[in-house]
Amino acid sequence: MIQLTELPPLSLYIHTPWCIRKCPYCDFNSHTSQQIPENAYLAALSCDLEHDLRFVQGRPLGSIFIGGGTPSLLSPDFYRELLSRIKGQIDWADDIEITMEANPGTVEQKSFAGYREAGINRLSLGIQSFDEQKLQALGRIHGGNEAQQAITIAQQSGFDNFNLDLMHGLPGQTEEQALLDLEIALSFAPPHLSWYQLTIEPNTAFYSRPPTLPEDDELWQIQEAGQALLKRHNLNQYEVSAYATAGHRAKHNLNYWQFGDYLGIGAGAHGKVSVIESSEPTILRYQKTRQPDAYLKRIDSYRASSQQLAAEDLPLEFLMNAMRLNEGVSEALYSSHTGLPVETLEPALSQARKDGLIEPGLLQATPKGHLFLNQLLDRFL
Repeated sequence: MIQLTELPPLSLYIHTPWCIRKCPYCDFNSHTSQQIPENAYLAALSCDLEHDLRFVQGRPLGSIFIGGGTPSLLSPDFYRELLSRIKGQIDWADDIEITMEANPGTVEQKSFAGYREAGINRLSLGIQSFDEQKLQALGRIHGGNEAQQAITIAQQSGFDNFNLDLMHGLPGQTEEQALLDLEIALSFAPPHLSWYQLTIEPNTAFYSRPPTLPEDDELWQIQEAGQALLKRHNLNQYEVSAYATAGHRAKHNLNYWQFGDYLGIGAGAHGKVSVIESSEPTILRYQKTRQPDAYLKRIDSYRASSQQLAAEDLPLEFLMNAMRLNEGVSEALYSSHTGLPVETLEPALSQARKDGLIEPGLLQATPKGHLFLNQLLDRFL
């Protein structure tokens, strides 16, 4: 039985489901559209949040993340009003982090200053690559020069806290090309960089027509060389694909990885919440209606599905997130965020430590454990 006595930190995720063109590798809930119904979506988001307020339970928001799709297709005025409404309904932490994903395409760049004035204090730019051929292969609407220009405009617009999103292991990519992408990104001194390998996901164009990707040994060489380069520039890896300078780890993502709570509003948004104001504490996951048109027509409830997590599922649910962090988490955090004693991880935990996969005294994968992370997690099924 789950014995939650305190609530974890709370964040808010907002999904904007529209984009100009669907990328062939993208499996997110995104839909192409040239006209965005801003007023209708603003009203729907406000109503959606109203329905979820019962899950706040007195907590302030530590972070807000606006993802997509392409959130930067919507106007600064839209976000100014949306954030104002959210602040009128939920308290914010004094140091709240408000991140918005943005496309480097020139259509959105003129709005960067407006987003900053609206209250967004962190920008995540979906660069992916600076190589023209690689960007075309990925179906991106921007070019390499536009990507560099977008970073400059973001900095000039007051975003001193920003993330650059880069991929490696791209179709036909060599180690030299992958490192050149990193070197260009590093020339802008980003405080945070997400650098991850392209994977082919079901229900994508790449899954139906797979491109030729680098071999495993080439991918390993790219990974090692890139990590060494990032470390030399004081971007330290703190999660599988996240690198940051001191003081710039992503608060919102850290809350995910530490099994914190988050409300999810918008078409297709996911949420995870703990409820202790009841006779039996519970942890719920839920998803909102995916299709934008259907979402806009909802009135009584925007929720498409919800699931109460069973106690036996929580060890894996927790570790799938926590083990991504290089420093792991404490055993005490496991107990406070799941409501279960650490003994519920046995005997798999003791055996993993004997095998040199988990550090003693912490829920932290060893370097060997990170190499075999999927197999390690399978032990807690």
